[in-house]
Amino acid sequence: MGLLGQILYFSVHPNQLRDILQWKLWHDPVHTRTPEKESPTLRQCFKYLDMTSRSFSSVIQELNPELLVPVALFYLILRGLDTIEDDMSIPLATKEPLLKNFQDILEKDGWTFDGNGPTEKDRELLVHFDCVITEFKLIKPKYQEIIKDITKKMGDGMAFYANNAEYNADGVNTIEQYGQYCHYVAGLVGEGLTRLFVESNLANAALLQRPELSESMGQFLQKTNIIRDIREDLDDKRRFWPKEIWSKHVTKFEDLIDPKNLPAALACSSEMVLNSLQHVEECLFYMAGIKDQSVFNFVAIPQAMAIATLELVFQNPQIFERNVKITKGDACHLMMESSQNLRTVCDIFKRYIRRILKKNTPRDPSFMEISIACGKVEQFIESIFPSQDPKKLTLIHAGEVTVADKKRAAEAAEAKKDVFYLLLAVMGTLLVISALMVGVAYLAGARFDVAVSELSKGNFMPNFDKGSAEAQAIVHKHDHPDL
Repeated sequence: MGLLGQILYFSVHPNQLRDILQWKLWHDPVHTRTPEKESPTLRQCFKYLDMTSRSFSSVIQELNPELLVPVALFYLILRGLDTIEDDMSIPLATKEPLLKNFQDILEKDGWTFDGNGPTEKDRELLVHFDCVITEFKLIKPKYQEIIKDITKKMGDGMAFYANNAEYNADGVNTIEQYGQYCHYVAGLVGEGLTRLFVESNLANAALLQRPELSESMGQFLQKTNIIRDIREDLDDKRRFWPKEIWSKHVTKFEDLIDPKNLPAALACSSEMVLNSLQHVEECLFYMAGIKDQSVFNFVAIPQAMAIATLELVFQNPQIFERNVKITKGDACHLMMESSQNLRTVCDIFKRYIRRILKKNTPRDPSFMEISIACGKVEQFIESIFPSQDPKKLTLIHAGEVTVADKKRAAEAAEAKKDVFYLLLAVMGTLLVISALMVGVAYLAGARFDVAVSELSKGNFMPNFDKGSAEAQAIVHKHDHPDL
């Protein structure tokens, strides 16, 4: 979208512009990274972090200093592993030992890899992977041990799928295999991060006794992305939606993108959404065990984005045409909301769960199951933060307003005022640009006097042939022979 397109878009969506400006100008990170105190190799690592994932990079760089570097390196190491696994141009004979032994590579000084195809988007990370290894050896041994263990488990899982002829030919077959695949690529990440959080004393150690919680954190993110990326993955000849689900609705997986099969495709996507919704309650339970604000922001922001994305893809036919994403304004609003506390995160989930319920239709075969799943989430949130607060009810009966209600009312009034000023600013910008364009056109010789004359006669849509006698007569009528 060009500059003019953005101006026009924000002129009719001023709330989006307000949220973007609020995040950019007034967001106050819990911790701030100091690049000037870092070694050249560490700065290079953060450069590749920015290159491989801007969204994760921003939240990682606001982490508690104790975990900033370990988590950044953990991400880069798994991204390097994933870059090898994703590249179909690497022969299996080369790929398999790399995947299985990637944890040992972390001990090899100066190791790099230039065997990726030239179009592989993250190949530069592996070409300069020696800087990651250098910094990895400098972090605490307890963090190294956790990262190497997860790298080993994930590498073995990736090697299994790379070597699985049935998977490579047909994609994921059963719902159980679907869960297993998401475990290897996302659930293990949740396990590793949880162990890092607990080891650094920034999360409750009880989380390690409930591994299903961290598993759900990873699975919810991964499954939501798989639903969203259906068209992109299909174009790349990858199939992650389990056959056990899509075969109920269409004969061939490719039939999902055929417009004539749209009702069946939407019913199939609803079943995929239902499968993802089963993890929501455990995600919220997990976040209650985080003790550090920066770590809470780190885990809460992606989850808030995921529930918003899940609502966006639900009953949305556009997912079969292109990759859909939440708007940048919505993303900024979610980041501001979710970087506060568990109550605000629960409010986000409740809001989007209700939107899913509103879009749910009795014509959908999964209508009842989705309604029940959404009801369970609301019930779980109600058990944590009851809406029927006795203190609040007492104030209401006394005719008083709670402090929280006063604050919300003040924020709503301020938001309306901000939107008004933003709308004025956008309209003023459009007016200035229009005036400049008219001025430039006038200086270039545009005949506005001809246009005004014709408009005053009610001739709003003149239909003269170029160079016709009638057109020439109008031009000569307004000529100035003295010039």
